[in-house]
Amino acid sequence: MLCIPCVSVSELSNGTLFTERPWPEAERWLLVAVLGLEMVMGVVGNCLVLLVKVMCRGQFSCRYGLPFISLTLSDLGCSLLIISGSLLAMLTGGQRSPWCEVVSLLKFAFITSSIGSAAILCVQRLIGGASSRSVPFVVMVIACLTSWVTGVVFGSVPVVYDWIRYDPAEMLCAVFWESSYSDMLVYILCAFSICIFLPFLLIFFCSLLTASSCCRDRNSDDEEDLSAVTPLLVSSYIFCYTPFVVSELILLGRLDLSPAPDWLRTLSSVMSYLDCGLNPLIYCSHQDFREAGLALLWTNRKSPSEPVLTAITKRHL
Repeated sequence: MLCIPCVSVSELSNGTLFTERPWPEAERWLLVAVLGLEMVMGVVGNCLVLLVKVMCRGQFSCRYGLPFISLTLSDLGCSLLIISGSLLAMLTGGQRSPWCEVVSLLKFAFITSSIGSAAILCVQRLIGGASSRSVPFVVMVIACLTSWVTGVVFGSVPVVYDWIRYDPAEMLCAVFWESSYSDMLVYILCAFSICIFLPFLLIFFCSLLTASSCCRDRNSDDEEDLSAVTPLLVSSYIFCYTPFVVSELILLGRLDLSPAPDWLRTLSSVMSYLDCGLNPLIYCSHQDFREAGLALLWTNRKSPSEPVLTAITKRHL
């Protein structure tokens, strides 16, 4: 999230930034409860998804496992590091350096890897499955790694130039634009064009082509594959990250560097965190994946049973 100061802050000698106008007590505890729920949903849900994908691979069809794994790791990392960081910031009143810079870097990396994984998934669905030894699979591996590396690179730029400050409205450290509109414009346009806009174009056109091909030639294998939940994943991502995009557009449209409203920046954080917990629920909407997960949980809980006599056969000697 990119913003500029909207309230006065004071910096202590230990590097912690505190707002001079703290959250009202009722709103603060409400946000703590929401963040805690989102963190639990994200951590538990994505850990279970990883277990099912690794331990129950033969029980459901998943021809495009690589982008699914990348997306799940991104959601799990965001839940463990970013959401927990915001939760601690709400409880303590700020974030310390160097954790402040690490959070800002990782959040952008997770955002970029998430939309990159969704774009790769859409491309794979369009061109069809690829075996682990084929050239397309190698290309997809490189594409997934590129989405992560690109996020880390663009997330590192504000850290290197010391643009990172704690934003109480966003509940974590973010980029603060204090004087240079040109720097802000160049950075946001480059970051959005490469990390957000390009993957979104791939998602949009690949989804249209896939939908049109499915209307002409319905394939039961595609409907049974886990990739059938891709439209739900894309819809969830767009819905949850719309406040984030709107707040950035507001910032770009203001030459005086004034930020988006506090409530919109808070909403952008809460909604982006929500996406990490919704994705496991979307996976579970797939019947075969859900049955594999339930079978795994039931098998782990079920104790070995004693032999049961089911029939008697008489033999005459």
